[in-house]
Amino acid sequence: MKIVILGAAESGVGAALLAQAKGHSVFVSDRGTIQADYKQQLTQAGIEFEENQHTLERILAAEEVIKSPGIPEKAPVIKALREKHIPIISEIEFAGRYTKAKCICITGTNGKTTTTLLTYHLLKSAGLSVGLAGNVGFSLAEQVIADEHDYYVVELSSFQLDDMHAFRPWVAVLLNITPDHLDRYDYSLEKYAQSKLRITRNLDSNCTFIYNADDEVIGRYFLSAFLETRQLPFSLHHRRDVYLAGYYTSEHTLCTNLAPGLDETGVELSTAASPLIGQHNRQNTLAAVLAARVAGLSPEQIETALATFQNADHRLQLVGEINGARYINDSKATNVEAAWYALDGIHQPIVWIAGGTDKGNDYTSLLNLAESRVKALICLGVDNTKLLDAFGGVVPYIEETQSMTDAVARAAALAEPGDVVLLSPCCASFDLFKNYEDRGRRFAAAVSDLVNEGRRAGG
Repeated sequence: MKIVILGAAESGVGAALLAQAKGHSVFVSDRGTIQADYKQQLTQAGIEFEENQHTLERILAAEEVIKSPGIPEKAPVIKALREKHIPIISEIEFAGRYTKAKCICITGTNGKTTTTLLTYHLLKSAGLSVGLAGNVGFSLAEQVIADEHDYYVVELSSFQLDDMHAFRPWVAVLLNITPDHLDRYDYSLEKYAQSKLRITRNLDSNCTFIYNADDEVIGRYFLSAFLETRQLPFSLHHRRDVYLAGYYTSEHTLCTNLAPGLDETGVELSTAASPLIGQHNRQNTLAAVLAARVAGLSPEQIETALATFQNADHRLQLVGEINGARYINDSKATNVEAAWYALDGIHQPIVWIAGGTDKGNDYTSLLNLAESRVKALICLGVDNTKLLDAFGGVVPYIEETQSMTDAVARAAALAEPGDVVLLSPCCASFDLFKNYEDRGRRFAAAVSDLVNEGRRAGG
């Protein structure tokens, strides 16, 4: 088959290598510049490619196109392909054709990466043969060439789901749906929700769907009666109105019940050893534990693995302690919902560092939490007007800075023993930083510098 791949980053190059390995004719086209390491992979494999352009005549000769999730429907090249009725699929869809492994696929607006990494860690710690793939940065297609695993844990964005048609997860997980990326969905929450719910479209009686019964948007758009698959809803609370496969019986004890009617008592396990912070991470943990239980793990195996889990950087990550105050890097919190989870999950007084490029944020949902938990707000952005307007009468002390070093120094001056200094920006990072990772690294570095200064002063 003549296959054209649009986009030559991780997913595109992986798809190209798999397509070539399966005997297809492959051409890769990227409208931008291809990174040197990806270019080298294509060159070594003898795969033809172009960069900084899309040669439409060549692309429209394809029998099938695999596109990068970052390319929107409104892109001219996609419009041209749609007019010619040339099938467009995702790398995950393509990879799924060539593996019999069981795929645990995880989506949601917030918490995908943490839940994916935790599920992978639980299975791997139990000795299962498992690969990590999807939006976390590893190509499923490239791994499928050797196909050495019995399981893959795959993080899926809505963009990847949009171009999946026949792919069938063994376990599908939906964490939550809150407004995000609406510019790709005609500013319609319903269209975005339906995109997330595509993860259920091919599930059959051999599959399992794990979902958050507390999420209002999932409740509105998910028609559970029409899904002929095993459904395992979870909640932070033991609700009597619905069957729950997972719920908490106390702060650090959760119960799983995979067989409604057969095992009414369920199986309890402790999450006390988990390093994860906050209510949203209690939900993420529930989802990951349920997936692990479906894969056959015992409560003992799960409890042991929870204690050794290390989350991805910049997600409620403890980066230091100075004079009895803890410093937490939550730079990944680029929207209001993510910052809400951080503020809600920390019960000590908070010195909050927030700000950046506002994405049309409405801060109303944060006001009560800010009033009860935030003792000082340090605004770190080029334009802090909206933050100042929203929290001016709510937080006792507010100041502004445009330097991470200054922000951390000011926070250190304001923090007392037992407090938490929290970087949870609520905004994109592009006014002062390259990206949220750069912002998080600079926060950690500034904290580290202060720790070292304290040691020198004390020594």
